[in-house]
Amino acid sequence: MSTTWSRRDILKAVGLTTAAGAGVAACSPATPEGGGGGGGSTAFHGAWPFMPPPEGHFNFAGLPYAGVPTSIIGDGLYRDLLVPPAALWLWAEEKWEYLLAESHELDAEGGTLTLTVKPGLTWSDGSDVTSQDFLTTFYLQFIQRSPAWDFITSLEAPDETTVVVGFEDPPAVLERYVLKSNIISTAQYGEWADRAKAIVDAGGSMDEGDGEELGTEFQTFKPENVIVSGPYDFDYDTITNTELTLVRNESGYGADKVTFDTVVLYAGETTEVTSLVQSADVDYATHGFAPASEEPFEAAGYTILRPPVYSGPALYLNQDQFPEFADVRTRKAFAYLIDREINGQIALADSGKAVVNMVGFSDNFVDKWLTDEVKGKIDTYEQDLEKATQLLQEAGWTKEGEVWKTPEGTEASYEIQFPATFADWSASGKNIAEQLSEFGIPVTARGLDDKQAPIDIDKGNFQMAIEAWGSSAHPHPHFSFVQDLFVHNIPIAKNQGGKGYAFPLQNVETSAGTVDLEKLVTRSGQGLDVEEQTKNVSVAALAFNELLPIIPIFERYGNNPALEGERVQGFPEPGDPILENAPYADNFVVLKMFRGEITPVEE
Repeated sequence: MSTTWSRRDILKAVGLTTAAGAGVAACSPATPEGGGGGGGSTAFHGAWPFMPPPEGHFNFAGLPYAGVPTSIIGDGLYRDLLVPPAALWLWAEEKWEYLLAESHELDAEGGTLTLTVKPGLTWSDGSDVTSQDFLTTFYLQFIQRSPAWDFITSLEAPDETTVVVGFEDPPAVLERYVLKSNIISTAQYGEWADRAKAIVDAGGSMDEGDGEELGTEFQTFKPENVIVSGPYDFDYDTITNTELTLVRNESGYGADKVTFDTVVLYAGETTEVTSLVQSADVDYATHGFAPASEEPFEAAGYTILRPPVYSGPALYLNQDQFPEFADVRTRKAFAYLIDREINGQIALADSGKAVVNMVGFSDNFVDKWLTDEVKGKIDTYEQDLEKATQLLQEAGWTKEGEVWKTPEGTEASYEIQFPATFADWSASGKNIAEQLSEFGIPVTARGLDDKQAPIDIDKGNFQMAIEAWGSSAHPHPHFSFVQDLFVHNIPIAKNQGGKGYAFPLQNVETSAGTVDLEKLVTRSGQGLDVEEQTKNVSVAALAFNELLPIIPIFERYGNNPALEGERVQGFPEPGDPILENAPYADNFVVLKMFRGEITPVEE
């Protein structure tokens, strides 16, 4: 990509200065609070931007794909230690490692996925983990409008350890939806599940009648605790604004293998956690740290792990409130005028790689899913200000002096919002504001609370925004398309009563003809014939590339500090295939905890 930025500009923007490093190093160490966080050889110290009560709550339904907003740790990787899924996926080996499940079998001809629950598992309230808990989990996902229900046609529990999920067309991605769901307790959620089941059995939906009422009501359900089945539970009495402790749940799955008595989680986003890492109070963190932090981290003894995240920030445009954004020519113009390479460098240096293919899923998967013929049709939108100008003019924009006017004749001036506490997304948003402003479209940058920002997008309370593209959920492109087109768009934004960025998915004109993108995304995950899947993925990828419903900016790679030898040993070495696991989906540290491979340092 061409650029008007000098190397000096980049270094200044990134903050690679002696002062920046000194500022980080000067931060004071953390002092654990409460009963469980006293450190020692049996404490693992992590960090996560959790939200304590009363704002944060303990409703874990819908995770990981359609959780209730503002749960205490949300979609955080540590949820798997509390309410484990049936299995975790090994990305390099392309196979499952079972947790709550003993086995599963997909019968394409019979139209069933049968899962066997490991016997002898118990909840923290003393009751058995049974197949009914799996059904409860899936019915709660129905309330949350999980895309899993694009595939599920029936649910049965013929006995206490057998779960049978029915489907019509054999979906390649149904395994992921079923096996990766965080299983929740029927004792806690059974009444809600019964109400959802009644709607399903009657052939209803969440968009009418009892469904709408149930959905609205369920968003306010805030249980006092979480009934857990994993090796850890909350130490509820010691939760503060700055720290929470997970204590060993002796009867939980994996309690016989995990080696730490407590897991201490320090609260905070990048700014707060940077100081905790520098003072060696945190053993591992997955935040998007500023590039200037890496050298001080390494000087403090950390190894920087760089797993692919398979996702990153994208520019979202409110296409409902601003008709100029609903014109694909405007979106393409923005893609041509933004220098994505500079944006990624400013945000994350070596861990922020400009998106090349602009197809809605990771560049890491393009060669696997798209043929050379399809790749030849892709527009990579390399920076070209002349093309950007031409497209805006074709869309009816005009320029008076140094400032552009919209097709309606009003001065083009906007606000871009982003989670203020995400250092990488904040840097990305501010730089996009600068680039657009320099081009003659004044944009003001505004940081928001990271919990409120996605809710505002769902409700349509934004003009421009930085939010995620792609998905760490699974290598299959279907999950990226779900994130790109459903999560903060009409299909799932309904949970918050809005349209999200409001890109219509039905009757969409593409070079392949008129398509229903919602159905196309579903079809991209159907079938066990890889060749047929590839065709559907290709159509969806080219449609995304032509229409740019959202504009991907860069692909994030972790710059995750791991402190080997202080309290913890057993972190993966750089180059270990397990580092291909997405850090926010099948986290390799959590997986190695379940295996008993990450352990306290021997004294």
